[in-house]
Amino acid sequence: MKIFVAGATGVIGRSLLPLLVKEGHTVYAMVRGKAGKEAVLAQGAVPVEADVFDRDELIAQLRGAEPEVVIHQLTALSGYNLEENARIRKQGTRNLVDAAREAGAGKMIAQSISWMYEPGDGPAGEDVPLDLEAPEPRKTTVDGVAALERAAAEMPESVILRYGLLYGPGTWYARDGAVADKVRGREVRATEGVTSFLHVEDAARAALAALEWPSGTVNIVDDEPAPGTLWLPAYASALGAPEPEFQPGQGRGERGASNAKARRDYGWEPLYPSWREGFKTSLAQGK
Repeated sequence: MKIFVAGATGVIGRSLLPLLVKEGHTVYAMVRGKAGKEAVLAQGAVPVEADVFDRDELIAQLRGAEPEVVIHQLTALSGYNLEENARIRKQGTRNLVDAAREAGAGKMIAQSISWMYEPGDGPAGEDVPLDLEAPEPRKTTVDGVAALERAAAEMPESVILRYGLLYGPGTWYARDGAVADKVRGREVRATEGVTSFLHVEDAARAALAALEWPSGTVNIVDDEPAPGTLWLPAYASALGAPEPEFQPGQGRGERGASNAKARRDYGWEPLYPSWREGFKTSLAQGK
């Protein structure tokens, strides 16, 4: 199968490319610059230099590649920039969908997130609406997610992967990541807000599996949504950081998400079912 991956050099893309190549697919990897080209060539993929915000260039490149499937893993995670992520989800996805359709691609697998559901009790399933009435700054992210999912759904087939909060190599929660630094400095407080986590390897494996999944939206999270009062002390301990301070309360929509659909309907099983062992393993590997 011919597959075009946007976001090929990101934290998920780096894990995903070798999985796709190993399965025998011809993988076109969108890059920007010489370093990106060298990285994807080393993984056995074909580099395609393009900018997701240059619509005409993107259409021309996808027409040349003629992919059957487009995998959208684009984010702006190098800094905590809500506006840039929203721009990628809105304008970038719009351009990528238009280019995919022009090239005759039949399916898109798109990265979304699982913490944009309406507030409520217990972990959210896919039938819970997005939090479209959220106040700013949350609304900026919700609107970007909604735009991404609407655009991707215009494809003949589309699988929307609502990922949990990513941890593992290259993420904010890696030993050298931004969150790790803040936890060491006791800048992050343990609240009652609930989070669903996901190791980057499980995110990549879900994208690979989604090549065979039917159209629809699916939460890709681990088995144990947890309040900050549980996961943050465990993360700090695995990191060798001081015990975090407690702060009562929780943010809007911090309810976690359920992976019941992914497990029941698609047979998806995470390699890291819980952040409890996942933190220990990923942080030990980062020493």
